[in-house]
Order: sequence, then structure tokens, then C-alpha cells
Amino acid sequence: MATLTYLQGDATAPIGEGNKIIVHVCNDIGGWGRGFVMAISKRWPEPEAQYRAWHASGEGFELGEVQFVQVEDNLWIANLIGQHKIRKDENGNPPVRYASIRWGLTKVSQKARELQASVHMPRIGCGLAGGKWEQIEPSISHELIALGVDTFVYDFG
Repeated sequence: MATLTYLQGDATAPIGEGNKIIVHVCNDIGGWGRGFVMAISKRWPEPEAQYRAWHASGEGFELGEVQFVQVEDNLWIANLIGQHKIRKDENGNPPVRYASIRWGLTKVSQKARELQASVHMPRIGCGLAGGKWEQIEPSISHELIALGVDTFVYDFG
């Protein structure tokens, strides 16, 4: 049985052996410059460059899609588009899109199982996207844990 483990630490320095995928949530307007992406860009330039190129191409760049960028021999970054724009809408709703995050996690799960990889993340969708963890965690449990993918959630500190 796979496990969901919470720990203090830096999600850009995932623990454990073997293949790993670091998941984070991106917006659907091509913006990259605040939040967890800054920690990613500090360590590896490729995820930002490939995300920007993906946005510029327009090919499959939409909510729920995921781009996998290999940054080390056994490490991939999953750019998951789960945020609509970057600000609250006219009704005060945050940019997070829970269904898109869940759909993206199905793709992450499939890739993790192909690579026999563990998945690592901050509390995705809960920072700038404005989401609530209690609405995101069930998707992680359903799409990753229930399908045998060990998952680690990092609280920076």
C-alpha cells in the first residue's frame, strides 16, 4: 500500500531513492515568477523555459494538462496547469481549479507508475492559487495513493 507522508523540508530537495517527480501547480496564462516556481527556477532553468515555450506554442496548453521536464537522471518536474489566471475572479473566487488539479494528478500518477517514481510536492494549489488543502488532498489520495504511488508533501520550515 502506498503512503501519503507529510514532512518539514524543501520540496525541491526530495528525499528517498529512485525516480522522483516534483509536482507543482501552474497558471493557464503563461505566468511564472512568484511562489514555489521561484525555488524551482533557482535550482533548474529547464522547467521555466519549457513551460514558457509550451505556453508560446499553445499546443495542449490548457487546464488539467501536465508537462514533464527531466532535470536530473532520476528527477522530473511536473508543470501541472491547475490555476485559471492569477487573481480572484469578479465573484471573489480564487484562481485554483480543483477539477483541473485532479485531472492533472491522473497524468502524474500514470507517469509515476511508468517510471516507478515517488511523487513530491508542496501543498499544491494552496499558495497563490488560493485553494484549500482539504479539497486537494482527496484527489491525491484517489489519484496517487490508491494507485500505489508513494507521495510526500513538504511544508517548508
